[in-house]
Amino acid sequence: MRTVLLLILSNVFMTFAWYGHLKYGHDWPLWKAILVSWLIALLEYCLAVPANRLGFGEFTGFQLKIIQEVVTLSVFIVFAVFFLRERLAWNYLVAFAFLGGSAFFAFAFKAPQAAS
Repeated sequence: MRTVLLLILSNVFMTFAWYGHLKYGHDWPLWKAILVSWLIALLEYCLAVPANRLGFGEFTGFQLKIIQEVVTLSVFIVFAVFFLRERLAWNYLVAFAFLGGSAFFAFAFKAPQAAS
């Protein structure tokens, strides 16, 4: 659970780093948008790296990546709707459902053991 919570927090920072300037940074020169984004992304890395370290024994590398992608899209949906004020269309929901299906398959069956 700690892994998922840290990944959620890290993705909030990363989403703002990557997409926050789209709403408020239009008047900024590109170098400023990059600098501000990198400073925000630093906080994301400070959460994502421990999340993956803590979760690696509990989850496989593949499962950690799939969790990351599902969390990323979940955070982005909230961000796009409430911060960017974009409309959530049906095709986006279908695409998200397919990704949810991939997460099901990643966790529903026992993963093979890593080679020593």
